Amino acid sequence: MNLKAQRVMAVLRPLKVVIENYPENQVEQLDSINNPEDAAAGTRKVPFSKVIYIERDDFMENPPKQFFRLSAGREVRLRYAYFIKCVEVIKDEKGEVVELRCTYDPATRGGDSPDGRKVKATLHWVSASHAMDAQVRLYDTLLNRADPSEEKQGLTFKDFINPDSLQIIDAAKLEPSLSGAPLGSMYQFERLGYFCVDQDSMPEKMVFNRTVTLRDTWARVKKAEGIKQ
Repeated sequence: MNLKAQRVMAVLRPLKVVIENYPENQVEQLDSINNPEDAAAGTRKVPFSKVIYIERDDFMENPPKQFFRLSAGREVRLRYAYFIKCVEVIKDEKGEVVELRCTYDPATRGGDSPDGRKVKATLHWVSASHAMDAQVRLYDTLLNRADPSEEKQGLTFKDFINPDSLQIIDAAKLEPSLSGAPLGSMYQFERLGYFCVDQDSMPEKMVFNRTVTLRDTWARVKKAEGIKQ
């Protein structure tokens, strides 16, 4: 699948980002690589605008050392776009983060800085005004035990069913190129995994199933050290 699947950007748990110094009503069409493993796959245009969504897990207000994604005062790269820096965190009445205010560096279009400064993370994103709503189904292992045949204490395989073997996300935001994707077609959602179009998809509400995950270094760190997002 790595060799064949087209790359696209999708945000499963969106967090709103407003780029304060980006021009109002401006939209840029950015060149995005369809498959870095296959030059013949070419490129596509992805819209970029003042308001975007990033993954909620890509931001932490008070991050530990191992977290290199976005946080207050930190600069990161947006895939195919620009460097952005978080300058303000907006919370609701419960104290939960609901929006980020950022600035961008116009000189970093394409993802590189002319002055040579480096950033430690590249995030995927979608333009808020262009994003397509979709349902995404995340499948995981059905059982949470490698060998569920333990019946010593009256347990059966049913006692080892993974309660998170299926998670359904109804508010995913996808780049507009996925509109009308044919049934069964396969994509790599960048940084998230491989997904295929489900038979329940309709033009007004696409449905995608995750078939294989990708490696996530931060997820392994969180699990090993018991860090809560």
